[in-house]
Amino acid sequence: MSLAAICRRHIIIVAVVGTTLAAAAALWLHSLWIWRGFTEYRMERERDIPTAIAVSSDGAVWFTLDFADAIGVLREGRIERIRIGRETFEPLGLAVDRDGAAWYTDSPTRVISRVSPDGVVASFALSTPVAKLARLAAAPDGAVWFAEESAYSFTRLKDGAFTRHAISTPGVAPFGVAVDASGTVWGTLPRTNRLVRISARGEIAELDPPTRAAQLGDVAVGADGAVWFLEMQANKIGLFANGQFTEFLVPTKSAGLTSLAIAPDGAVWFTELRGQRLGRLRDGVIVEFPLPRSDARPFGIAVDAAGNVWYTDLSGALGRLSAERARGR
Repeated sequence: MSLAAICRRHIIIVAVVGTTLAAAAALWLHSLWIWRGFTEYRMERERDIPTAIAVSSDGAVWFTLDFADAIGVLREGRIERIRIGRETFEPLGLAVDRDGAAWYTDSPTRVISRVSPDGVVASFALSTPVAKLARLAAAPDGAVWFAEESAYSFTRLKDGAFTRHAISTPGVAPFGVAVDASGTVWGTLPRTNRLVRISARGEIAELDPPTRAAQLGDVAVGADGAVWFLEMQANKIGLFANGQFTEFLVPTKSAGLTSLAIAPDGAVWFTELRGQRLGRLRDGVIVEFPLPRSDARPFGIAVDAAGNVWYTDLSGALGRLSAERARGR
């Protein structure tokens, strides 16, 4: 082989290697850009599965743990496990009240429990022999409301007493529940595809969104009184405001919508379990945020007073998207 041919070959090899390294560097920088602002806190125990999540006014991040005898809280970057004395199963309901205490649903033992900020647990037993409980919300008056699937009721707990508000259609289980500033309760009925409103006087109304068989899930109410909800089967985010329904299609197909939360700036945040993404709906536009790990399974979501977005990952982590990143893009 001539000297000229050898030189040409070396030039080609160097060019190929240089192009490959440049592409790898570009991919790395692109990944840093996409995943900037994310922080993960891995569970201390491998079998812990963080599920529902709620944030208190003092910044404490509470979360339930499936198949565990504890509830979790993150304070100042450190995860604490607070023992509750019994193993949970699908603890889907969690909310923080005005005093900073965390309330959660406990179906296997048929109780609604309260954990004070210093870790004292108190439980309130249901009278039914079996309980299947879904979401839970804290009301402005100190009451908590929860979806009692096994009793086909949206149930209120106040001062140790339960008050049930049964669904008019027999055998229809509720799922999502939220309470607005006036005390009006909003809920969802996945099976009959209806949004439920319960007035402060206990009057129940059922509303039909435009898309049939959308399978309504989580629900949240904004500071302006707008009611937002998931349409899990239809892959949409629904809005009910000023007596009108509006729907927004999520870009990722079959995203696996699981939870919904509203930020202080009015943006609506949601989790995409199958899409490994968080989604933000603001001013009618949806932007998706891919999570750092391809095996991520985001389930619960909450937003703190500073605008940081917190989420649970069923693969064993608590995640945070910084307020700066959440507001941008």
